Amino acid sequence: MQTSAAKDRTGAPDPALSVRNLTIDLPADMDRAHAIQDISFDLIPGQILCVIGESGSGKSITANAVMGLLSKALKVSGGSIRVGEIELTGARPSALRDMRGRVVSMIFQDPLSALNPLMTVGDQIAEVMRAHGVGDRASRRARTLDLLNEVGLPDPALMIHQYPFRLSGGQRQRVMIAMALALEPTILIADEPTTALDVTTQAQILDLIRDIQRRKGMSVLLITHDFGVVAEIADSVVVMEKGKLVEQGPADAVLKTPSHPYTKRLIAAVPRLTGSDRVPPQGFASAPVLKVEALNKTYRSGSALMGTLRAVPAVRDISFQLAPGRTLGVVGESGSGKSTLGRLVIKLLDSDSGRIMFAGQDIAPLGEGEFRRLRPKIQMVFQDPFASLNPRSTVGHSLTVAPIAHGMDPRSVRAEARALLEVVGLSASAYDRYPHEFSGGQRQRVGIARALMFKPKVLIADEAVSALDVSVQAQVLELLDRVQRETGVAMIFITHDLRVASQICDEIMVMQKGRMVESGPPSQIFLHPQSDYTRELVAAVPGGQAEMDGARP
Repeated sequence: MQTSAAKDRTGAPDPALSVRNLTIDLPADMDRAHAIQDISFDLIPGQILCVIGESGSGKSITANAVMGLLSKALKVSGGSIRVGEIELTGARPSALRDMRGRVVSMIFQDPLSALNPLMTVGDQIAEVMRAHGVGDRASRRARTLDLLNEVGLPDPALMIHQYPFRLSGGQRQRVMIAMALALEPTILIADEPTTALDVTTQAQILDLIRDIQRRKGMSVLLITHDFGVVAEIADSVVVMEKGKLVEQGPADAVLKTPSHPYTKRLIAAVPRLTGSDRVPPQGFASAPVLKVEALNKTYRSGSALMGTLRAVPAVRDISFQLAPGRTLGVVGESGSGKSTLGRLVIKLLDSDSGRIMFAGQDIAPLGEGEFRRLRPKIQMVFQDPFASLNPRSTVGHSLTVAPIAHGMDPRSVRAEARALLEVVGLSASAYDRYPHEFSGGQRQRVGIARALMFKPKVLIADEAVSALDVSVQAQVLELLDRVQRETGVAMIFITHDLRVASQICDEIMVMQKGRMVESGPPSQIFLHPQSDYTRELVAAVPGGQAEMDGARP
């Protein structure tokens, strides 16, 4: 197998991966005929190629085709996928199994679902080597410890015995990278490896991938919808739209002088870290619709009797107020308490102490029965739309069941649901479909439509756009801004994306380990941060430093 940087007659290195005229058919009942249509590109040895495009463009399907992991519903109807001298299209399953891990490895998009919850981290990494007949038990354990250390996980001797659910998102992603590197492959495929990570963890993972790629001379195929990541790490770029390759070339050329209208639209939709303050909507009351005072929440686990009692402060002495038509951004790393704060405000969790003043009363001590009449006026868009939607219910049922249960007219509710689906960029036909029939971005739009059904006074958006493509993200942010200006809804916008926070928030609160370390308008937070932690967050945004330098007077 020829996967080294051998050169052809023109002096150019032979590609580590060559895709030629690849076409993959969709089932006959789908909206279009092809998942992938006649695409061709090369991955050069020792380089990082970024594949970028919106949901449904075929990015992940292309990666799965290279790995031989296509679902049975998809069929390769033409073209070639070659790794060195090996033709993968039509290869026997045994040949593909031998190739995976040894020659080509993959980091999957969601490490929590890709890792086995019933196996320790160490056993899962060692299994990669065992499946390929590499080493004995002792050597595999030693190699596992080396890999955990190489990807920057603390205390490998302890980490080897941990289960995935005990790790943070960034730690799970590092475990996935360690598994992918176990057999030192020639090609590493990374499918959205930083999408759900906060900016500091994202920067660490990107640095790790780049460092490993350089040290080991690997070729990396990185799938992403984040242009900041592309600017930070890519040597070359492939742009895909609806299964077609519309543009490719060196990263600088594609980012600075794109030629295809689709690429231009994607780049134009990327939010900028400008540090300019937002002009709030006018004509609404200035008195706070929500006031939080000295709110506290501590998670407790274990048993005092057994000596295993553990207390983790999640929210510590948080206070803020929110007026109609205003947006408070809550930013910070994973584990900072952002989502817990949102769940306390909407009373999905009970606080330990503090006050939550809404509609003229303190709702913190209210029981579910007492709070039920107020719940429609505080709504939430959840971080994981797939988990928050009932897989057995149609979208229409999910949107209408709660309003009808609260006494609203069923006929008008159904009409409103269909109208809202179109407002958030879906067709009215989505009303009769199920959650599994949509992409992640489309499910998030359904979640936003559901939250707007009650015309709430307060809307809590927990990472509402983190999984969306830049163009869809821009549409959703525009939608939220328009709804806010029309209705005066107050928003708590929880996000790890500082670019998005700078676009939509009037005030930004920075949280670390449950505490508020800084609060102020975007101009202060991004141009003149007061705390070292805030400065670290801003510095970690991929490609953000150049944007901030351009925004400074």
